[in-house]
Amino acid sequence: MQKKHRKDFMHALSFLSQVGVTMAACVCIGVLGGKLLDSLFGTAPWLLLVFSLLGAAAAFKALFDMAKRK
Repeated sequence: MQKKHRKDFMHALSFLSQVGVTMAACVCIGVLGGKLLDSLFGTAPWLLLVFSLLGAAAAFKALFDMAKRK
């Protein structure tokens, strides 16, 4: 029985780390994309703001998709 408990614990730990990495990656990609586009078009800080919000929205969508899959 202890082996099953350990397996469940490791599965939960891997799921939580996947959630954290996915959310951070989505937001970072949005921020970096917004900064890049702002520097190219000279529209600072508008595209940074828009892409940051899009990154946060993508992070929450990924979170809901992962929760639905589990």
